[in-house]
Amino acid sequence: MSTFERYLTLWVALCIVAGIALGHFMPGMFAAVAAADIAKVNLPVAALIWLMIIPMLLKIDFAALGQVREHWRGVGVTLFINWAVKPFSMALLGAFFIGHLFAPLLPADQIQSYIAGLILLAAAPCTAMVFVWSNLCGGEPHYTLSQVALNDVIMIFLFAPLVGLLLGVASISVPWDTLLLSVVLYIVVPVVVAQIWRRSLLAQDSDRALTRTLKTLQPVSLVALLATLVLLFGFQGEQILAQPIVIALLAVPILIQVYLNAGLAYWLSRRFGVAWCVAAPAALIGASNFFELAVAAAISLFGLNSGAAIATVVGVLVEVPVMLSVVRIVKATKGWYEAGAPASTSAVEARQ
Repeated sequence: MSTFERYLTLWVALCIVAGIALGHFMPGMFAAVAAADIAKVNLPVAALIWLMIIPMLLKIDFAALGQVREHWRGVGVTLFINWAVKPFSMALLGAFFIGHLFAPLLPADQIQSYIAGLILLAAAPCTAMVFVWSNLCGGEPHYTLSQVALNDVIMIFLFAPLVGLLLGVASISVPWDTLLLSVVLYIVVPVVVAQIWRRSLLAQDSDRALTRTLKTLQPVSLVALLATLVLLFGFQGEQILAQPIVIALLAVPILIQVYLNAGLAYWLSRRFGVAWCVAAPAALIGASNFFELAVAAAISLFGLNSGAAIATVVGVLVEVPVMLSVVRIVKATKGWYEAGAPASTSAVEARQ
């Protein structure tokens, strides 16, 4: 691990501070960057995400995707967390913290809207950023790609009815343009580019050219992650400074939900004998959120200045620093995980 990677948490903290400060002192510049979007998908952020995930997708050999069958338990755990636990646990956490415990500290007319935003956030599993988290913890890349693709397909059919059930709304207006464009921009395009590039590199000089390229791109990927963080906090710098109490209170159920679902996915994976290289990204996929879709749905349903929109934005703000902490936890507990895993797990690890 390089010195830069070793102090990644420090760089993240500095980027958060820099983003808030720049957003406050240069709101016009960040407003212009934020306006560069299509169907509420910000194009500069999309470009940075490409820089983050294409190097990781370069590692994936599509001929080896069949190996994912060995990780069916990990796939099952993540699907269970994403679709049977996370949305419902967030509804309960939102009702307790926002609807009850923190209610005296929040605007009364926005409480239900805040809870709705939290539910929208939890009902959309993460897509592109998961590749970053999986790579940072040494997760199995073929499993990660397959799980993300499967979640995207399920989301097309389940997002609207699940949100409708939890919000008690008969008809949910799903921002299909945002959902489909995000899948194309964050999954389809990077996968195609990475595979064309990978084949070109392998044709040039076998594995050596690919290894050299991956080594060169690794710092680029981390710098893109930090630049994304500056943009996200810069977009919301004024809002953070204007209502810090609301932001902090909304962050509480989101933080609990992340650690609860990550921990449950990690524990279940250990119980079912899932290899650590799959359990680590399974915990991360189970905990993270597709914030672009959540923000777009909140704006579409409740309006740009609604409590729901603010709640989903808080999810955006905590995503990177909190998921980095989960990465550190799963890496630090690898010895504990493997010590208690069934023997079948070690056999799978040995083949990788």
